Amino acid sequence: MTTSDANAVGRDVSPEEYEALRRALTMISGKWKLEILWLLYHRTHRFGELQKTIRGVSQHVLTKQLRELEADGLITRKVYAEVPPRVEYSMTDATRELEATIQSLMHWWENHGINTRGK
Repeated sequence: MTTSDANAVGRDVSPEEYEALRRALTMISGKWKLEILWLLYHRTHRFGELQKTIRGVSQHVLTKQLRELEADGLITRKVYAEVPPRVEYSMTDATRELEATIQSLMHWWENHGINTRGK
């Protein structure tokens, strides 16, 4: 058995399947997007809370990532007419369907992530 045989799952991927996966991965790809989604999975956050919690993210990049997630329908942005302005971000109902995926990723990290460089 060759390495490619061992890695095969038994069928070719259709162009439609490939395109659907590519589009889904594009929506959640980004240096901070999964971390943002993980935080919003737990509760609604204000911009400043996200920026303080996500170490190393600049205001510009966080704003860009949040705008992309909102444009893709993964999060909602609620602006309150207050002084000073208050903006809160939360997951959409559709994104909440990723709960099992997020939990699986967390479980995988607990089992395997300790030995990786992303500690």
